[in-house]
Amino acid sequence: MARERKFSMDDLFRETKHILLQYGYEGFTFGILASKLGISRGALYKYFDNKDVLITDYMVYETEQFIEKLKKINTIEDFEGQFDFVLHTILKDTEIHQIREMAIKMPKIEHKKIGENKKRIAALHQNMYQSMQDFINKGKNEAKLKQQLPDDLIIGFLFNTIDLPNHRNIPYSEWIQYIKEIICHGIVIEK
Repeated sequence: MARERKFSMDDLFRETKHILLQYGYEGFTFGILASKLGISRGALYKYFDNKDVLITDYMVYETEQFIEKLKKINTIEDFEGQFDFVLHTILKDTEIHQIREMAIKMPKIEHKKIGENKKRIAALHQNMYQSMQDFINKGKNEAKLKQQLPDDLIIGFLFNTIDLPNHRNIPYSEWIQYIKEIICHGIVIEK
């Protein structure tokens, strides 16, 4: 019997991401993934009961990676630097947002591991919001953010900037400056 080729979780998750982006949730199969990794489908089934378990494991991985990036905000002293960091971190990988949307729309399957992963992701989102809350507190304490605006609204608004379509393919550095301008100064000219 032939020996199975080894694969790393990083390789597995990288290919999972590519396949999800290329084929979507419905088109994602263990056959395609196994082919990309140069392994048998059976090798995947040793670790994952089905594609939903794999996809939710992948989402846990991506959420953990994002939170690790976001935690670096604490190494930046000034609020303006933190603000730029938050925008860049949120807007840097728009593809992940597409995959998160797929994960949200996954069919409801009763499976212990999927349930555990969804609970883990929910807990990770709480950590993510706490990092953002610290940022908001800093901005309000330094009188850089309006006190009367609800914290949840600010956090939600910042996270939802990733949904803004860039139909004109404006270069990233210019795009982020426009978004920052709208967030900081709005769209109405004050007279």
